[in-house]
Amino acid sequence: MWTIAYELKTKQNDNSVLDFIRSVESPKKREDACQLLDIFTKTTGYNAKMWGTSIIGFGSYHYKYASGHEGDAPLVGFSPRKAKISLYFATGDDNEELLQDFGKHTKGKACVYINKLTDVDVEVLKKLIDQSVNFLKKTYPDQ
Repeated sequence: MWTIAYELKTKQNDNSVLDFIRSVESPKKREDACQLLDIFTKTTGYNAKMWGTSIIGFGSYHYKYASGHEGDAPLVGFSPRKAKISLYFATGDDNEELLQDFGKHTKGKACVYINKLTDVDVEVLKKLIDQSVNFLKKTYPDQ
């Protein structure tokens, strides 16, 4: 039987969060990224860290699936991508109720997409952040 080692591409690193935000082409997305940096930092109490080349993450946890696949991931995070801003929350948590009051967004498999920060309710964003962090800390308590 073959064992395939899977190497995660998105790892925490020491790249500068501020340099990354400064490199965002769109002035509006740069401004939103600065505001999101402030919101996520204040809400989580964690300092921002780069994960891979384009995700700004807060806190971290180690996961291990029944399949044996394991790795590290940020508790929450965001990425000011070219098309939309990606917001990363716990995928195993039920946040549908909060998302109903969140504002204009679309939902992917592992994240929520917004066009701009003014499209959403910042207070609901803070609740989504808190809910995700609490869920992951309960699910992965030995961190």
